[in-house]
Amino acid sequence: MSIKIEKTENNNELKLEFTVDAKIFAEGIEKVFKKNAKYFNVPGFRKGKVPMNIAEKHYGVEMFYEEAFNEVVPEIYDREIKENNLEVVSRPSIDIVQMEKGKDLVFTAVVQTKPEVELGKYKGIELEKVEYTVEDKDIDHELGHMAEKNARVITVEDRPVQEGDIAVIDFEGSVDGVPFEGGKAEKHELEIGSHSFIEGFEDQVIGMKIEEEKDINVTFPEEYFSKDLAGKPAVFKVKVHEIKAKELPTMDDDFAKDVSEFDTLDELKASIKKNLEEQNEHKAKHEIEDKAIQKVCENAKVEIPSGMIELEIDNMEEDMNRRLAYQGLNVEQYLKFLNKTKEDFRNEMKPQAETSIKTRLVLEAISKDAKIEIPEEELNAKIAELAKTYNRPEDELKANEEFKKYVSSSLESEKVIKYIVDNAKIK
Repeated sequence: MSIKIEKTENNNELKLEFTVDAKIFAEGIEKVFKKNAKYFNVPGFRKGKVPMNIAEKHYGVEMFYEEAFNEVVPEIYDREIKENNLEVVSRPSIDIVQMEKGKDLVFTAVVQTKPEVELGKYKGIELEKVEYTVEDKDIDHELGHMAEKNARVITVEDRPVQEGDIAVIDFEGSVDGVPFEGGKAEKHELEIGSHSFIEGFEDQVIGMKIEEEKDINVTFPEEYFSKDLAGKPAVFKVKVHEIKAKELPTMDDDFAKDVSEFDTLDELKASIKKNLEEQNEHKAKHEIEDKAIQKVCENAKVEIPSGMIELEIDNMEEDMNRRLAYQGLNVEQYLKFLNKTKEDFRNEMKPQAETSIKTRLVLEAISKDAKIEIPEEELNAKIAELAKTYNRPEDELKANEEFKKYVSSSLESEKVIKYIVDNAKIK
């Protein structure tokens, strides 16, 4: 086994020529034959009992080449990349030079490698101070949420529907006089002001009385997920059956006792204020960190290889697929709802991918330049914390090299960001 490495005329690109011993490739062909032996059917032999030399003559040995290549090459490729300390950031572009039984397998792989970062100023950058204060209206807003959760719903019979009411309605929608799928319901509880229906629908329910029937005219949004309905005017026949109103509790000490562990409303307000201050502190911290990262990235220069961007977009797509799976969807179905193609999706994701990659590369370069390290005891302490959080054996996580690498990288990023902020001039 041998490998030749040469630079191409493109930046951050290498051409690797692999030569795999004929014996190893022949063993790959034999493995492929054994995997597929049960499918071979040659006159004079029972199915699955055809000797390899007979199968090669009958079907042609070339039929095994592609699968044998896939059997042999991935392990060799990964090993050589690792042993030669190549930081490959793209999928390889493979070209077969020689592939024949009894001869060495020769192929080339053109790959893109991790680019160098030209750091700009990252110590002493100027940042504007981020600060949030808790006002009385913020505390009242939180109390309002608590009151909403503990509101009593009462039936109203002596007035029409008002903003904030829950109207129990029947409705049936149609476009050009034709009912559409999903446009009909009975005894549906609609909170007026929730904006859960098409824009303008809830406004027209206001003022309706119990047992009143009315035609409501609305227009579906241009970006509506159903292409058959998007942008079209619709008519909903609506009947009100019931009107319900929320009766909010009185804001006093009894309310505080009912909704919290506190005895007085003042104590509850103080607790809310403390929680909001902690949230604001957390929010301000993240905003100043984001601004710091943005500033040092603007000051740095790096040429990101196209293959690195494509891989990042692939990862983003996989992540979206995982999140959509919880809703019983995948990216293809989601894009169909939005009337977009996969190419549209990837083009839209490209700027985000480039920003993510540049941020990662710049933080890594600063870490190296500032000689930031993660001591073993700090790494172990974090792994122990995560093991406890996720109820996993600590030894199992420590034995997982990929997990350790991920945790170490996360800790390193946190330290770099703190280093940048701590050394910034905040006005």
